[in-house]
Amino acid sequence: MLDTERYRLALMARLGELDKRLHAIEAELDSAKSKDWDDAAIEREGDEVLEHLGHQGQDEISRIRAALDRIRKGSFGTCTRCEEMIAVERLDVLPEAPLCRVCAAQVP
Repeated sequence: MLDTERYRLALMARLGELDKRLHAIEAELDSAKSKDWDDAAIEREGDEVLEHLGHQGQDEISRIRAALDRIRKGSFGTCTRCEEMIAVERLDVLPEAPLCRVCAAQVP
Protein backbone atom coordinates (compact mmCIF):
# COMPACT_ATOMS: atom_id res chain seq x y z
CA MET A 1 0.00 0.00 0.00
CA LEU A 2 1.33 3.41 -1.00
CA ASP A 3 1.97 6.03 1.71
CA THR A 4 0.04 8.79 -0.06
CA GLU A 5 0.31 11.16 2.91
CA ARG A 6 4.08 11.40 2.39
CA TYR A 7 3.54 12.31 -1.26
CA ARG A 8 0.71 14.71 -0.43
CA LEU A 9 2.97 16.58 1.98
CA ALA A 10 5.79 16.71 -0.58
CA LEU A 11 3.41 17.96 -3.27
CA MET A 12 1.94 20.61 -0.97
CA ALA A 13 5.44 21.79 -0.03
CA ARG A 14 6.40 22.06 -3.69
CA LEU A 15 3.17 23.94 -4.39
CA GLY A 16 4.15 26.46 -1.71
CA GLU A 17 7.62 26.89 -3.23
CA LEU A 18 6.16 27.45 -6.68
CA ASP A 19 3.64 29.95 -5.34
CA LYS A 20 6.44 32.02 -3.77
CA ARG A 21 8.53 31.80 -6.94
CA LEU A 22 5.66 32.84 -9.20
CA HIS A 23 4.83 35.80 -6.97
CA ALA A 24 8.48 36.90 -7.12
CA ILE A 25 8.47 36.57 -10.92
CA GLU A 26 5.24 38.55 -11.15
CA ALA A 27 6.67 41.30 -8.95
CA GLU A 28 9.81 41.48 -11.08
CA LEU A 29 7.80 41.66 -14.30
CA ASP A 30 5.64 44.43 -12.83
CA SER A 31 8.63 46.51 -11.72
CA ALA A 32 9.45 49.83 -13.37
CA LYS A 33 11.39 49.60 -16.62
CA SER A 34 14.41 51.62 -17.67
CA LYS A 35 13.96 54.47 -20.12
CA ASP A 36 17.43 53.88 -21.57
CA TRP A 37 17.06 51.85 -24.79
CA ASP A 38 20.08 49.61 -24.19
CA ASP A 39 19.04 48.85 -20.63
CA ALA A 40 15.43 48.34 -21.72
CA ALA A 41 16.53 45.77 -24.33
CA ILE A 42 18.47 43.84 -21.70
CA GLU A 43 15.53 44.02 -19.30
CA ARG A 44 13.19 42.73 -22.02
CA GLU A 45 15.40 39.69 -22.55
CA GLY A 46 15.32 39.07 -18.80
CA ASP A 47 11.54 39.47 -18.81
CA GLU A 48 11.25 36.84 -21.55
CA VAL A 49 13.23 34.40 -19.42
CA LEU A 50 11.05 35.19 -16.40
CA GLU A 51 7.89 34.70 -18.45
CA HIS A 52 9.16 31.30 -19.62
CA LEU A 53 9.96 30.30 -16.02
CA GLY A 54 6.49 31.50 -15.00
CA HIS A 55 4.83 29.33 -17.64
CA GLN A 56 6.88 26.32 -16.54
CA GLY A 57 5.85 26.97 -12.94
CA GLN A 58 2.18 27.19 -13.90
CA ASP A 59 2.47 23.91 -15.81
CA GLU A 60 4.06 22.23 -12.79
CA ILE A 61 1.30 23.58 -10.54
CA SER A 62 -1.29 22.02 -12.87
CA ARG A 63 0.50 18.66 -12.69
CA ILE A 64 0.71 18.88 -8.89
CA ARG A 65 -2.98 19.73 -8.56
CA ALA A 66 -3.83 16.77 -10.78
CA ALA A 67 -1.69 14.51 -8.57
CA LEU A 68 -3.41 15.84 -5.44
CA ASP A 69 -6.75 15.12 -7.10
CA ARG A 70 -5.62 11.55 -7.80
CA ILE A 71 -4.69 11.22 -4.11
CA ARG A 72 -8.18 12.41 -3.11
CA LYS A 73 -9.80 9.98 -5.55
CA GLY A 74 -7.63 7.07 -4.42
CA SER A 75 -5.99 6.54 -7.80
CA PHE A 76 -2.58 8.02 -6.96
CA GLY A 77 0.28 5.73 -7.96
CA THR A 78 -1.70 4.09 -10.73
CA CYS A 79 -0.70 4.87 -14.32
CA THR A 80 -3.44 6.90 -15.99
CA ARG A 81 -2.72 5.18 -19.29
CA CYS A 82 -2.23 1.46 -18.62
CA GLU A 83 -3.54 1.38 -15.02
CA GLU A 84 -0.47 -0.49 -13.75
CA MET A 85 1.22 0.65 -10.54
CA ILE A 86 3.84 3.39 -10.90
CA ALA A 87 7.15 2.38 -9.32
CA VAL A 88 7.74 3.94 -5.91
CA GLU A 89 11.22 4.94 -7.07
CA ARG A 90 9.63 6.99 -9.87
CA LEU A 91 7.15 8.62 -7.50
CA ASP A 92 9.95 9.43 -5.05
CA VAL A 93 11.68 11.44 -7.78
CA LEU A 94 8.59 12.77 -9.56
CA PRO A 95 5.59 12.56 -7.21
CA GLU A 96 3.25 14.24 -9.71
CA ALA A 97 3.96 11.53 -12.33
CA PRO A 98 0.70 10.35 -13.91
CA LEU A 99 2.36 7.67 -16.05
CA CYS A 100 4.50 4.64 -15.33
CA ARG A 101 8.01 4.53 -16.80
CA VAL A 102 6.95 2.42 -19.80
CA CYS A 103 4.02 4.67 -20.78
CA ALA A 104 6.04 7.84 -20.19
CA ALA A 105 8.72 6.55 -22.58
CA GLN A 106 6.06 6.17 -25.29
CA VAL A 107 4.92 9.80 -25.08
CA PRO A 108 6.56 11.92 -27.81
